[in-house]
Amino acid sequence: MTEKRQTQVVLNQITVPEDQVELYLRIFDSIQNGIIITDPNGYITYLNRSYGRFLNIDPEQQIGRHCSEVIENSRMHIVGRTGRPELNQIQKINGITIVVERIPVKRAGRVIAVFGRVMFDDVKSVTKLAEKIDDLKTKVKCYERKLLALSSTRFTFDSILGKSDILVTLKEQAKAAAANSLPVLITGKSGTGKELFAQAIHSYSLRKRDPFVKINCAAIPKDLLESEFFGYDEGAFSGARKKGKPGKLELADGGTLFLDEIGDLALEMQPKILRAIEEREFERVGGIKVIQSDFRVIAATNRNLETMVKEKSFRSDLFYRLNVIPLHVPPLRERRCDILLLSEAFLIKIAAKTGRLNIKLGEKAKNCLSSYHWPGNVRELVNVLERTVANLNGDTIHAKDLPAHLHGKGKNLKKIPTLCLHDLQQTAEKLALKQALAETGNNKSRAARKLGIHRTLLYKKLKKHNIPLG
Repeated sequence: MTEKRQTQVVLNQITVPEDQVELYLRIFDSIQNGIIITDPNGYITYLNRSYGRFLNIDPEQQIGRHCSEVIENSRMHIVGRTGRPELNQIQKINGITIVVERIPVKRAGRVIAVFGRVMFDDVKSVTKLAEKIDDLKTKVKCYERKLLALSSTRFTFDSILGKSDILVTLKEQAKAAAANSLPVLITGKSGTGKELFAQAIHSYSLRKRDPFVKINCAAIPKDLLESEFFGYDEGAFSGARKKGKPGKLELADGGTLFLDEIGDLALEMQPKILRAIEEREFERVGGIKVIQSDFRVIAATNRNLETMVKEKSFRSDLFYRLNVIPLHVPPLRERRCDILLLSEAFLIKIAAKTGRLNIKLGEKAKNCLSSYHWPGNVRELVNVLERTVANLNGDTIHAKDLPAHLHGKGKNLKKIPTLCLHDLQQTAEKLALKQALAETGNNKSRAARKLGIHRTLLYKKLKKHNIPLG
């Protein structure tokens, strides 16, 4: 049977009118991609000229032959048997990689033919494009995970609460640090809010629209540190992802790399990190391609790095590279006038979580919170308030509701003054205002002159301290 006759039989089964068979053949032969049609068992009924040229064969001579005899690795007969299409499949013919489609043609639920199409003569460029797309997909997934992690922990300077002089000064120093891209080293005890400052600096900087990527140097096993920092290529080690994985330094490109607990970074890893920070380039584990990444480094630690340098447990060159802008977050006991302000703010958040919206602190509870030395700092304060609210009967927190160790029942605590400099200043100012008014018979003009301030300022201060004007 001739090629035209074979094709006519197939096309007639697909309800193509006989007078249009010639038209379909002309269309198929004018297409640059290869076209093949077989019966359900894989016997060729049509092969267009483009496919013939690609295979270097005469198309008409292949009619009636089985597809597996003509085309290497053909699966047309398999599609005819299963009735399932195979789209965008990679196939190798004569040493050349191509992309093919195999589509079953059905009538009344039964396969009557299989249509095949070769979409590319050579897909090396397509393969490279696919690899790039896979690489981008991997990066996107990593970014998505990172964004999800950051969505509930993204802080600004407005998130850092406190009115103590030491905290106000620190916030100003941190804002100044945000204006450039020099390395910042944040020190402080556990629970003081070092990461809070790191994220606030990033959010205040020109890099705020780019990633903030955190890596906890104390939480990653030594044998995984390199792959976490630098990423890895396919086949770098057993269990590696097929397409590899970008590292934290690569993901931080354009943004900020936050090295938390830098004092716990393995000594053998420190020179590699130093090189990457200084040169802004590195290679993935198992890779040879040099990757460049522009990131700003912020490191944090609760350890004394200067002592570690002297003890040779931390490299001096890495220390000096990181310690360009040092910031020290003070413990909570050194900013005692912030304790109640923080407590009120945390109680609002805790109340929202628990549905108890009217919780307040009693006076004796306030004294307990202000007097305690808070070795766990802000993190311990949050823990105490959460625990107290969880066990609270009523809406007011009294001293008895707080954990025993806060008011001396657990152990003898050293007496700590409850007022900080800011509180003392405010108390003295309020006392001076009341005394001036008393001595002048509540005459505002005379009281202002006595205090050496303008009458307008006097009214502002009276309002600030809730002193009656009458």
